[in-house]
Amino acid sequence: MLWKWFLYITNNESKSRHEQHFDVAFFVINTLAGIFGIFMFIIHEEPQWIPILVIEYTWALDNMRHNRP
Repeated sequence: MLWKWFLYITNNESKSRHEQHFDVAFFVINTLAGIFGIFMFIIHEEPQWIPILVIEYTWALDNMRHNRP
C-alpha cells in the first residue's frame, strides 16, 4: 500500500498523469512557508532554514511529477 502511494506521489506509475490539485497544494504550501519564513526572520532577526527546506522539497517533488514523458 505504501509503495503504491510513493509511486503515485512521485508520478512513477506506468501511466503518467498531471493533476491540478497538486499544483494548487504546492502553491498554497509554498506561500504559507514563505509567509512563515518572513515572520521567523522578523522574530529571530536571522534567516531560518525550515521554510526554505519546505519550499525546496515541494519544488523537487513538483519537478519529479512534471518531468515524466
